[in-house]
Amino acid sequence: MKADDVMDHQPVVARLADFDPASGDRLERALFNHRPLIVLLCLIATVILSVAALRLDLNASFEKTIPSRHPFIQAYLEHRADLGGLGNAVRIAVETTGDSIFDAGYQDTLRRINDEVYLLPGVDRPFMKSLWTPTTRWTAVTEDGIDGGTVVPDGYDGSPRSLEVLRANVERSGEVGQLVATNFRSSVLFVPLLEADPQTGKPLDYRALSDRLEDIRQRYQTDRVRIHITGFAKVVGDLIEGLEQVMLFFLLAVAIAGAVVFGYTRCVRSTLLVVACSLVAVLWQCGLLALSGYELDPYSILVPFLVFAIGMSHGAQKMNGIMQDIGRGTHKVVAARYTFRRLFLAGLTALLCDAVGFAVLIIIPIQAIQDLAVIASIGVAVLIFTNLILLPILLSYVGVSAHAAALSLKKDQQDGPERHWLWRALDLFTRRGWAAAAIVLSAGLAVGGYVVSLDLKVGDLDPGAPELRADSRYNRDSAFMVANYAASSDIFVVMVETPNDRCTSYATLSAVDRLAWSLEQLPGVEATHSMAGLSKLAGVGFNEGNVKWYELIANDSALGSVQNHAPRELFNKGCSLLSLYVYLQDHKADTLARVVSAVEAFAAQANGPNVRFVLAAGNAGIEAATNIVVHKAMRDMLLWVYGAVVVLCWITFRSWRAVLVAVLPLMLTSILCEALMVWLGMGVKVATLPVIALGVGIGVDYALYVLSVMLSHLRRGASLSDAYYRALLFTGRVVMLTGVTLAVAVATWVWSPIKFQADMGILLAFMFLWNMLGALVLLPALACVLLPKSARPVADTASKPVMATL
Repeated sequence: MKADDVMDHQPVVARLADFDPASGDRLERALFNHRPLIVLLCLIATVILSVAALRLDLNASFEKTIPSRHPFIQAYLEHRADLGGLGNAVRIAVETTGDSIFDAGYQDTLRRINDEVYLLPGVDRPFMKSLWTPTTRWTAVTEDGIDGGTVVPDGYDGSPRSLEVLRANVERSGEVGQLVATNFRSSVLFVPLLEADPQTGKPLDYRALSDRLEDIRQRYQTDRVRIHITGFAKVVGDLIEGLEQVMLFFLLAVAIAGAVVFGYTRCVRSTLLVVACSLVAVLWQCGLLALSGYELDPYSILVPFLVFAIGMSHGAQKMNGIMQDIGRGTHKVVAARYTFRRLFLAGLTALLCDAVGFAVLIIIPIQAIQDLAVIASIGVAVLIFTNLILLPILLSYVGVSAHAAALSLKKDQQDGPERHWLWRALDLFTRRGWAAAAIVLSAGLAVGGYVVSLDLKVGDLDPGAPELRADSRYNRDSAFMVANYAASSDIFVVMVETPNDRCTSYATLSAVDRLAWSLEQLPGVEATHSMAGLSKLAGVGFNEGNVKWYELIANDSALGSVQNHAPRELFNKGCSLLSLYVYLQDHKADTLARVVSAVEAFAAQANGPNVRFVLAAGNAGIEAATNIVVHKAMRDMLLWVYGAVVVLCWITFRSWRAVLVAVLPLMLTSILCEALMVWLGMGVKVATLPVIALGVGIGVDYALYVLSVMLSHLRRGASLSDAYYRALLFTGRVVMLTGVTLAVAVATWVWSPIKFQADMGILLAFMFLWNMLGALVLLPALACVLLPKSARPVADTASKPVMATL
């Protein structure tokens, strides 16, 4: 087979003077007849956006990661002023290696840490609690009646007498298991956070806050004191710190991709141009984000790499087409225009599918994901200019080396009548028997993958922060909290609404008590804390400590007197809201689902005009709402993504058969990706949900490049075998090259210190490989079954990028 048979019958034009500059469509003429202007405009844009990109910040926001329109979150936000600290908070456990916390040296260290943390920017100070805050009080029944005061006694001086009083106050404060460990060897500073720094009005800088907390840890941690820190702010801070190493993996991926492309082309200048244009796309993206007021966060930081990966895929296709034309003897400018004609529409359709795949994420009512959708869509839009337009124009100036062109021609000539063994193997899938076997095997994989994917959970499947390694310092700190405190850091809060001054009525408290008891019977629930439980303790205190009185007294006046000594967090000022604290062993998806189900079932029976049980506050309550939204959004998102891809493929090919051939391999990859998440023990959450959609957008590129060339040759009367072979020579070998290259590049993320990045590397590598295999194996097999055996020859319209109507 001659090499020019592969090239859509474009005539060889060795001299630029022999080429008609008026040929081609309007877009091609507008671009290539004004090449210097296009390059100048792109250079100006690169300089401006490079300066803007320097202002792009890396931060995170707690409120952006929660579904603000969900009823749980709306209820929490409505009562937020009365629920200080029940959303975004940090817990700092100060542990002593001595006998107990009742030591003058320990208490002095705790006091100094308390004072420093209290003054940190973004701390919601009225709701901060520790042994040294005035809101931490004790209450007891004495011979003179009910007595109480601050846990740290007035006149505390560190003397043995003061420490004995402190111990007594702690034991009767009710804070053992909450602020004080049950073994009395550590205590906690509970630090609720605001979303903005009240002094500057700017969003809270989590990296700076994490650094300040680390500075406190380093200065106060000694051989006698250990400090453990947990909370959303610390997770984000550790992620951002780890992202500095992520950049090293990004550079490694760039180096791997560039090295493999060079190994294929053996041309330094064209390889550098492909890499440079893909990096320029990332630079433009970052500049546009900065100008638009967006920030990168730990969950969207991987998007620039995806933009680079997509750019490398499209850029390699353009370079390969130009290299093959130049190898045939065509002038480099003409070769660039020929490649632009053949591949611009396929590339544009693929990028539009990518953009739509990203953009549909905006339907998910979580701002962090919506921001990611915008960030990714901007990046893909930029690629239309940098890799579909700028790259061919730049290659029209520099061309490829003579050695690379000769090597390309030699590869095509070597194939000749005796095709390469790999092409012969792939060609088997254009035959009925092999095609049927591939389709049956794929169907079996789809069914098996779907059965496994039914076990895919929504939310966290592990304790601590799954985004970080199990042995990370944060997860070790989290394990310390769980092991030493009966009241864990995973708090689910049920809000109980009543008319004013009715929160302590017997009817209300008895209902709260019944719900608390039923929740305590659930697996994963450690304890509950509410005004009802406090009132029962008060009943014992009012009756000389007789435990027989550990019951609610059916007397509203007696119950109402308890609120004078109750902690502020249990009810609001108008006594129209109670908080039922539910302390959980963890925030795993199953644990949260059980609690939500139990509360909703109870509320359905107990809610009435005088009492309403409303979900939910606390970090666990907010995460439960997030899980519900993510569960619903996952299927909606895939429906929208595939719907958009089907529409775009239909517009491009105008053939339902071709649409099925392009889309079915993508669906197989999506199903197997979900099965892989089950096997890896990954849950669907804010961090992982977008990757499922991104895989569809990236994968459609491969299918479109192969299928567009196949259909073009089928329309000219070629057999399916010949059409597929030509597609392999022209675009298929680059699909294989980029698929393997990018899979290897992201697979290096497995060694990242951030587990989230390592997981994403595994998923992306899997999707790159399976989408490549789908385009090279399943696509021709489906074409053998779905597409006609031959197509009627039509007039050659090589001056336009032609798609098939079958």
